[in-house]
Amino acid sequence: MTTPAGHDDELTTSAPGRVSRSVERASIAVFAVFFLNGFNFATWAARLPAIRDGLDFSPAQMGLLLLVGSVGSLVALPLSGMVVERLGARRTVLAFACLNASGLIVASVGVALGEVLVVGFGLVMFGVGTGVWDASMNVEGAVVEQHVGRTVMPRYHAGFSFGTVAAAGIAAIAAALHVPVVVHVPVAVVLSVVGVAFAVRAFLPIVDEPEVQQGDEGTTQHSRKGARGALAAWLEPRTLLIGLVVLAAALTEGSANDWVSLAVVDGFDVQDAVGAVAFAVFVTAMTAMRWFGTTLLDRYGRVTVLRLCAALSLVGLLVFGLAGPLWLAVVGIVAWGAGAALGFPVGMSAAADDPLRAAARVSVVSTIGYSAFLAGPPLLGLLAQHVGYRHALLVIIVPIVLGLLVVNAAAPLKKTAQG
Repeated sequence: MTTPAGHDDELTTSAPGRVSRSVERASIAVFAVFFLNGFNFATWAARLPAIRDGLDFSPAQMGLLLLVGSVGSLVALPLSGMVVERLGARRTVLAFACLNASGLIVASVGVALGEVLVVGFGLVMFGVGTGVWDASMNVEGAVVEQHVGRTVMPRYHAGFSFGTVAAAGIAAIAAALHVPVVVHVPVAVVLSVVGVAFAVRAFLPIVDEPEVQQGDEGTTQHSRKGARGALAAWLEPRTLLIGLVVLAAALTEGSANDWVSLAVVDGFDVQDAVGAVAFAVFVTAMTAMRWFGTTLLDRYGRVTVLRLCAALSLVGLLVFGLAGPLWLAVVGIVAWGAGAALGFPVGMSAAADDPLRAAARVSVVSTIGYSAFLAGPPLLGLLAQHVGYRHALLVIIVPIVLGLLVVNAAAPLKKTAQG
């Protein structure tokens, strides 16, 4: 990959196999921003029992409340590419991290006041902030990955998982000490935003692109930005096929996040604590694969590794859904978690292969992926009323197979030599 003119000394590798200090700092910064994004998400999610009690909500009402935040993200995600192109990743991440945190502060105040409308308004702010923050940090992560010269995006997504674990631990302590949500959440997210403000200073510098650049497959094309460029990305077959791969991964991961603990408790007639352990096993397997799977990606390539992940997901879901003993179902959960790990981060990397169109394409793929998080779990819940949680989860096999059929779309773009 060539380096933008005027920044060769700052960004290129200083020796074979090594990257410059600025790129190393940017990589650490991206990991930190992913960590803090997960931290904010879990700071709110881990206090949901207290939030439910504060609002005196039924399970159905809680589901509708959470849907509000998800809708905010889905409304914002299609526009995120234009925002990143306009402001750059550095300013976009900071601005929408502030909106994310502000929304959680407003929502926590609404919980304290018992005002549902205030909570809902805060969650819309949170959803919009989360959606654009997520897309922009993925764009920056892909840029840094290209400068590093090896696969690192899955480790950034593992950083998100580490952030959720840290926030959950802090939330558990806050709940045990009876710290009110209106105290815990604002303090946590303000500190998070301070961390984001510090981290984005190390992002790679914005480089103005010429109007005509080297594009996909080495072809010369005019830069398409703004609404026109965003719409064009939705009409690109490769981008949509990558979106299908990411959708399958998002459903595979999201279904476990929402239902695996309940499926274990109801399916094997065990205590809630066993369900929580099953969920922890899934998250651990997924995080480990994201951290160590980068070696597999560099050695065997995206397509081969994504096929392996699809196979692991298929086997894991079949074993979990059909196994007799609980120990065998747990083995299935391990395979399921490992298989769900890499589709989303690799899809982000694939969408950003061409820097000229990275922001718009990541916006499209992110929107498709997060739509799966929104629509999938409720539909599975409806099906589970008729066939049970374990058997309902077997439906996820269908999108996994579809994603497997189009996985070649994630192969790196070919570039001709550039002068």
